[in-house]
Formats: sequence, C-alpha cells, structure tokens
Amino acid sequence: MNSLAEPGLPLSIPERDFLDQYQFDKVTFLQLQSSLSKGQFSTEQNTIDADLQPPSPADLVPWSQEKSLSQIGKDAINKGEVGIAVLNGGMATRFGGVVKGIVKVAGERSFLDLKFSDLTKWIAPTPVFVMNSFATEEATNTHLQENDYFGLPKERVHQLVQRISLRLTPEGELFRTSDHTPSFYAPGHGDIFEVLASSPALHRERERGLRYILVSNVDNLGANLSPAVIGAHILGKKPVTVEVAPRNPGDKGGAPAYVNGRLEIVEGFRFPPGFDHETLPVFNTNTFVFNTEVFDSTYPLTWFRADKTVENQGVIQFERLMGQITHFLDTNYLLVPRTGSSNRFMPIKTPRDLEVLAPIIKDRFT
Repeated sequence: MNSLAEPGLPLSIPERDFLDQYQFDKVTFLQLQSSLSKGQFSTEQNTIDADLQPPSPADLVPWSQEKSLSQIGKDAINKGEVGIAVLNGGMATRFGGVVKGIVKVAGERSFLDLKFSDLTKWIAPTPVFVMNSFATEEATNTHLQENDYFGLPKERVHQLVQRISLRLTPEGELFRTSDHTPSFYAPGHGDIFEVLASSPALHRERERGLRYILVSNVDNLGANLSPAVIGAHILGKKPVTVEVAPRNPGDKGGAPAYVNGRLEIVEGFRFPPGFDHETLPVFNTNTFVFNTEVFDSTYPLTWFRADKTVENQGVIQFERLMGQITHFLDTNYLLVPRTGSSNRFMPIKTPRDLEVLAPIIKDRFT
C-alpha cells in the first residue's frame, strides 16, 4: 500500500484504502498539489498561447448515409469488429447528484437502457465497455444486473472503473466537506486511454476481432452505434474520428481549431480571453471512434485546473480530457447532424433538457 502520510495530505487508513482501491495516482497528485500551493498553477495556465485559426470546410468530412458507406459500417459491426464505450462516471450534479446512467428518461427506461437499445439487432454480439467511477460503479452494476443487461450477453458487457482523486482548497490544502470527509472526484475522461489499455477485457475482445470502439457520453442519446459513422471512420483511414456538429449563434465550448498549424480539439476554457467563438463553424460533441491500436500507446495528456464549488466553497480539481488525443494522432472531423431524425447530438444535462427533448426521445426510442 502506498503511504499517503505526506505533509499537507493527512488521511486516515480507511481513506487511504479507498484511494488505493481506485488506483489513486499519488505521485502525480502531489506534484500538482505542490504547484498549486506555490501559486504556480493558475487558471491562466489552461489557456493556449498559440496562433488559433478555424477549420475550413475542406477539413470536415461531410455527413452521408449513402448506402455503400453504411454497408461498410454494417459489415464491420456484423463481423464483431465494432464495440462501444459509454462514459458513465459523472454524478450528474445538475440532476440532483444521482448516478445519471440509471436515471429514467423515457417511461421506465434509463439512459443506459436507451444507449444499449439498438445493439441486439446485429449478427455478432457488440462488446460494451461502461466507464464508471467510484461514484457510479455499484449503482450501475446493480442496475445492469436487475435488467439482465438489457438483452446483451453478460460476458460482453465490461464494467471498467476510472481513477480517483482529491479536491483541494485554492491554497493547495486538502479540502474536507462539512462531515470532515475528503472530497473525492473522478479526474476526467482522459482516463479512458489508460483504463482501456490495462483492461484484460479489451485484450480478450481484440482477440475476438474487435478493431474499433465508438465512445460517447451516457447522456448523449443521439450518439448510437451508427453504420454511417463507422463507415466514414473506416474510409477515413485515420486512427481517430471525432464527431463535430454545426455551431449555433451563442454556442461556446470545445471545438476543432488550428493550433500553430495543426487541427485539433481545443476545449472551450482553453481559448484566450476575447476569442471570437463565432469564427468556429462547428463544435466537439465528445463522441469519438478509435482504432483499438490507439490504446497500445500512452499519451502525455495535460492536467488542467478546474475550479468548482462544493458546499458553497471554492475548490480545485485537476482533470485530463479525451479530446486532447487529437493533438497526438491524425484525426477525421466528421460533421454530423444536430437536428432531424439523424440528430447525433442530444445531450441531457438538466431536468429541463429532458423535458424539452422528451417528445423527440419518445419518437426515436418507441
């Protein structure tokens, strides 16, 4: 067991054991904590200091459901070459701090139910990787068991758990809540590369023929296993495809942009102050397709500072983000619909979002 009795990080034995259970990266955490406590990790460090330019239309792969393209995707799916990974680690604070994947969104049907709803129609079983966190693991496992894995073979539904970390005060001290417990959190979806790389389940599925993995947020009900998307990825002949959607006036957030001449995903908080987001024609939906060999390597993803509020107090956490993989690997930028029957971006972050999208969800899933 790692000893966590370092100055500035007083933890009880049960707290240390809990961190060890979820592969707490003590070395990296202490380095980040030291930088923060010395005043060397301000929010300004998140900002990109580079020449930024928007993508051109030629940089975007147009959406197509042409039959020959979709057939390429169907053939790959039916041969068992395609799996999905669902990012299910968040606690859905805007939904009242519940485990979002098990929330009912269409009658008695949960987010996970709807995410799995079209997977049983393919000839070969579709491997599924559910990316949980310490906060969602138990409830998700119970939900899947109680619902018989929604018709999928149990042995092909793999529940993985991302790492854990600790929130700090702005001064770099360990933050404890009003009940004197540390404030734990999952440090971003950049974990997916290390978690899948170390997963025996991924190695078994690759031996069975798995070649591609579609990754999406559990709350984006538009991002299903689409043959058109898989076909576009295969024809693109790059290790990564990211879905981007048209930007509406006023939209902000992450987007592809040229950084010193290289097109990559830039998170919204990284753009310089005053940057005109209206110059960016599309945004990042956080839906990706990866060739499985992507998980054979490690990538020096950046740790970003994220300022949060817990119990009305300012806290700091450090996160890594999946989209930064586009800085290291050649990527296709697939322009997907945001409206209509083919809409692939239907995020539900709040109860109000669910209320607005309820008729669309009912039409799509019934």
